[in-house]
Parts: sequence; structure tokens; C-alpha cells
Amino acid sequence: MRKFSEVLYFAAVTLWIGGLWTIGYVVAPVLFSSLGDRQLAGVIAGKLFGLIGWVSLGCAAYLLIFLFIRLGSRFFRGAGFWLILVMVLLTVVSQFGIQPIMVELKADALPREVMESLLRDRFATWHGISSILYLAQSLLGLWLLVWVNRGLR
Repeated sequence: MRKFSEVLYFAAVTLWIGGLWTIGYVVAPVLFSSLGDRQLAGVIAGKLFGLIGWVSLGCAAYLLIFLFIRLGSRFFRGAGFWLILVMVLLTVVSQFGIQPIMVELKADALPREVMESLLRDRFATWHGISSILYLAQSLLGLWLLVWVNRGLR
């Protein structure tokens, strides 16, 4: 029988990577294709991306602690550490760097929607950068799943 800490480890990996993929590639596209109001879809998607950012940071913290306790200093030499670290750095840049800029641009555009304002190009640029970082996190997450599946049997 697995220890509770191992169950939490697998739950954290599943929640983090599954959440990234579900929100980014299932929920957000459905919001934009289903809701008639793109601004509302953007607000909801933004809140979901913010939420998965916090979930990512929490899961990453647990994974780093669990793996350090389990593997000791050799954890820092392995792919798992670097995958988690890069994913955390991408999350931090998105959560505390890019997302506040995008929120500010939306607020500055009011009462118009940001994509109908003079700030459209700046918003589109930051949105593109954010999307690239999110894709990188998602792909690294798949790599992390492979590493987890190989390393802890």
C-alpha cells in the first residue's frame, strides 16, 4: 500500500498537469466558442488561468519538498528538479509579470473592450507571449509525467 505522501505526490502531478491541459486546451476554447460575449469569456478564462497558476505553485511546492525528502541531494541533479523548476519559473513570470500587465491593459481600455481599443496591439503581444509560455509549461508537464512514470515505480 502506498504512503499517503506518495498518493499526494501523484495527485499533485495529476492536478497540476491535468489542470493546465484542461483549462488551456479544453475549457478556454469552449468559453470563447460558446459564449456570445468575448469579453465575458476572457474574464472567465483569465480567472481560470489565475487559479491554475496558484494551483501550479502549490503543487510544485509539494513536489519539490516530497522529491527532496525522497531522493535527497541527488534530486537536484535529476531531470525532475529542472522540469519542475522551469515550470515554476514560467508560472511565476505569467502569474506575477504578464497577467498583471494584461489586467491593467483591460482596465485602461474601459469602457471599451481591450480588443476594440488603441491598446489592442499591446494586449495581443502580451497575450501571445503568455500563450507561448503556457504552451511551454504544458509540454514540460508532459515531460514531467513521463519522468514521474519512469522514476517512481
